[in-house]
Amino acid sequence: MIVVLQRASRASVSVEEARVGAIGPGLLSLVAVEAGDTEAEVDWCARKTAEIRIFSDPEGKMNLDVRQTGGSVLAVSQFTLVGDLHKGTRPSFSHAAPPEEATVLFERYAEGVRSMGVEVATGVFGAMMAVELVNDGPVTIILQRRPRAPVSGKQKTTTEAQRHREILDGGTR
Repeated sequence: MIVVLQRASRASVSVEEARVGAIGPGLLSLVAVEAGDTEAEVDWCARKTAEIRIFSDPEGKMNLDVRQTGGSVLAVSQFTLVGDLHKGTRPSFSHAAPPEEATVLFERYAEGVRSMGVEVATGVFGAMMAVELVNDGPVTIILQRRPRAPVSGKQKTTTEAQRHREILDGGTR
């Protein structure tokens, strides 16, 4: 699962020129569900979204989460975040979860953030949307959580640095 969080002064999303979701101060959350994602990845990302401390405290340090500031989250599904350009210049979206699975997991993400005490507005899953954002900072954070693959009876994850090296090496490691 990939979630791009952008600290916002305000954000909105429209479908066919009709506003379907809007927030004041808070987070714009662009969400991509990848093939193989489970409820565990979704729940982790929802918790991190509610708990990430990227809002300023009275001393000006990033020390507060969206709940502590009374902010909201605008969650927008965006499968194009999984676009892969390893071959050619036209992105492949083969790593995106099928829409019927992604819809359920996207809804779980939004509900998970809500369950942590955050007001959540959403776009319309699968629709062509126009997203407007006034980025505050700008502050943009990328959350990425991959399913854990069992290895010899144990759970093993690949760190982002390892994955980056594999990409740079053309996947030869």
